[in-house]
Amino acid sequence: MLVTRAPAKINLTLHILGRRDDGYHELESLVVFSGAGDTLSFSPGGALSLDVSGPTAPAAGAGADNLVLRAARNLAERVEGLTLGAFHLEKRLPVAAGIGGGSSDAAAALRLLARANGLAADDPRLYDAACVTGSDVPVCLAGQARMMRGAGESLGPLLRLPLLPAVLVNPGVPVETRPVFARLGLQPGERVEAAAHPIVGDGAPALELLALLSRGRNDLEDPACLQAPVIVDTLAVLRAARGCKLARMSGSGATCFAIFSTPNAAARAARAIRTQHPEWWVKTAALR
Repeated sequence: MLVTRAPAKINLTLHILGRRDDGYHELESLVVFSGAGDTLSFSPGGALSLDVSGPTAPAAGAGADNLVLRAARNLAERVEGLTLGAFHLEKRLPVAAGIGGGSSDAAAALRLLARANGLAADDPRLYDAACVTGSDVPVCLAGQARMMRGAGESLGPLLRLPLLPAVLVNPGVPVETRPVFARLGLQPGERVEAAAHPIVGDGAPALELLALLSRGRNDLEDPACLQAPVIVDTLAVLRAARGCKLARMSGSGATCFAIFSTPNAAARAARAIRTQHPEWWVKTAALR
């Protein structure tokens, strides 16, 4: 049996540059990953199947539309004689939460299939399968910090960033991505006039990185707050936490994150938030 992690994807920034003629929104986003995540195992041989367990398994589902199965089918279409088999997903991340849980699961499936079939990690067929599976799947393949552009298909080089102690909070409300983008009101071919994304260099020190992040934004935050007003409360709680350096929503919501100066400060804030909001999903994280 082969096993791998499917870490949460966090959009530290998410700038919308416009809407392309094909209808997809063009974006620019600095993506990092957390230690928190799902676990995917794979037993090669036999028919393709998926079993899902864990605290958020009911919301994820194990049907044919699960991204793990879609990624496997997409790779099988590109690799003749691909050995398939049985997947088991231990689902811990909230679903429809803006942290790429399903996309990270799909990327994990592609990595496991590559290992089982002797495919190189940089085999272009893995990237092709990732692209057709979902916009966030390509950036999740490596699971390391980098810039993501276009509709998710254009990836910058891997970045070595300092560890960022953080708290992730999801208020328990699923947020569908499509209506959030629709609230932007952009027509195909329309561009957005806004400040450019700050340039993030490889190996940027923590203080410099925080300064750069403060100049960034998540352009989906306002429309997501209209879609799910509890996000406003979530951000307010995080920003009020002692030691918070930056708080922002990830992806299309509703998960929000706050960056702290030390892991102890993050742990202290997480304990306080859990006490105040026991119904929320609250995790400390090391973003990198």
